Amino acid sequence: MFPRKYIPPRGGWCLLLSVLLPFPSGGGTGSASQTLSAMITPGAVLSAPGSATLTHSQTTFQPFQASLAVSYEVRTSPTGSGTITLQVTHDFSPAGGPSAASGALTYTCGAANFGTPCSGTQTVSTTAQTPLLTVPASACTGGGGSCSSQDPNSVNLTFTLTDSPAYATGSYSATVTFTISAT
Repeated sequence: MFPRKYIPPRGGWCLLLSVLLPFPSGGGTGSASQTLSAMITPGAVLSAPGSATLTHSQTTFQPFQASLAVSYEVRTSPTGSGTITLQVTHDFSPAGGPSAASGALTYTCGAANFGTPCSGTQTVSTTAQTPLLTVPASACTGGGGSCSSQDPNSVNLTFTLTDSPAYATGSYSATVTFTISAT
């Protein structure tokens, strides 16, 4: 007789290989790192009412006045500072009325909840910016600590316009531009 050969049943080798080779466990862990960096620079924004009306007490030739608040947010560097200035960029028109260029428009600074407001009466200029507020180095709006506790901050000011008998009757307007900067 012929010697018999062993013939494994079908799938036997597969089963054997399955047992000998590890299965993935279905889980795993891994990690990756990413460095994030940001360049934080000095910055500032401000807002002011779109218009203000100068009024007076109905007494002839008494000055006109308007009060308003300028709101701002600011961050200065350890060696920098911040400023808010203003300038008349379009003098009163039409002709025949008051003129900021002639010194007819002044302002005083009131309370500021952060920074140092101007002191005394300031004459508005049509050719140069005049000071409204200064902010020291390492200053910031909101957050407490070394920052102010309010966000936004504000400074009050009152404009005064002379009422001269030389002015022609009518309605006059000028544009005042506020500028904020931070370093």
